[in-house]
Amino acid sequence: MAVDAVIVGLGYVGLPLAQEATRAGRKVLGFDIDEEVVASLNAGVSHVDDLSDDDIAEMLAGGFEATTDESRIAEASTAVICVPTPLSKEGGPDLRAVEAAVAGIARHLTAGMLVVLESTTYPGTTDEVVRPALEAGGLVAGRDFHLAFSPERIDPGNEKFGAKNTPKVVGGHTPACSDAAAEFYGAFVDTVVRAKGTREAETAKLLENTYRHINIALVNEMARFCHELDIDLWDVINAARSKPFGFQAFYPGPGVGGHCIPIDPNYLSHNVRARLGYPFRFVELAQEINSQMPAYVLSRAQDLLNEDAKALRGSTVLLLGVTYKPNIADQRESPAAPLARQLAAKGAVVQFHDPHVERWQSVPDAVKVDDAASAVAEADLTILVQNHREYDVDALAGAARLFFDTRGVSTEGERVSRL
Repeated sequence: MAVDAVIVGLGYVGLPLAQEATRAGRKVLGFDIDEEVVASLNAGVSHVDDLSDDDIAEMLAGGFEATTDESRIAEASTAVICVPTPLSKEGGPDLRAVEAAVAGIARHLTAGMLVVLESTTYPGTTDEVVRPALEAGGLVAGRDFHLAFSPERIDPGNEKFGAKNTPKVVGGHTPACSDAAAEFYGAFVDTVVRAKGTREAETAKLLENTYRHINIALVNEMARFCHELDIDLWDVINAARSKPFGFQAFYPGPGVGGHCIPIDPNYLSHNVRARLGYPFRFVELAQEINSQMPAYVLSRAQDLLNEDAKALRGSTVLLLGVTYKPNIADQRESPAAPLARQLAAKGAVVQFHDPHVERWQSVPDAVKVDDAASAVAEADLTILVQNHREYDVDALAGAARLFFDTRGVSTEGERVSRL
């Protein structure tokens, strides 16, 4: 059976994409350089939050298989790149994984193949980095093979929107390339939205996340001065969101996390500085504000303990929820990590509870507690960092000596404070 698509990179983006294509009856091959990931998938074991072992079993029954054999890329009529693009030391995207994936595809590129980049990056990457590498073997994009960019829009833990019902933006190197990409995704995605070209599609993803980044920074800064002015910002937002037009609610928190919000806007800011020589001031200010939130939470925690006649040094501080989003195990860029490190640096004894985390990778010295109810009763201060559905927040707050809610979900009381 011919392979309809090879998905290069089987993480939280590539695997749901492979699932939907397989469900639509496409023969899908998954390629990854991680031998453990490939072996576990072929054994029916999932390694991402949004897919269960049963989902993987369904995919395998539908013909999906995973491989580390690069040569098999040549079997596919479409190759989709879904590898990570972390932030580099210079502030732009680290493209090493993309470059490696493209090099692998280039070695097995065949005439008529469609190649799509989904990895988030700066505008121009598809045309300036991917295309030259693919054309080095003699085939020409837009003539001998199709090339497009389609930004990933996977939202881990989102129970309403997934790969199938989230509109898919595509931008091709040529109109014919856009047609080929739209036809490919249209077979298993409900709505395909065509951008003018690859640069427009690349920039659309950055605009989406920059919009969120800036608006989160706005309410985070408001949280600080509203506290000083004794204004309940959560009530302010609730009142403002009653307006049926012209307002979208964003909420403050202990910082931003995940791969998108704290990372993607910096790609755009870096690109503007590198190409045009001036700053993207909104992004840089938002980054400054959001990155300071863990330190602000630390300051508020210290104040709460002082009011209770306790020093932060030597106090036991329990963090509830250390993932970057509720109800998932993903710890990437979670603001809980810098908060924990700053608490420890001030001499606090840091404990954590999270029903989704067995080992806190970025803060290995933090003490894991298994019973949240008993732990909050013993800790000098409990901080709700992430509101997982497993938490009965008011019950936990009621049992705590001091409770600091950074998510605005508790009922305020004598021993309970909100961000």
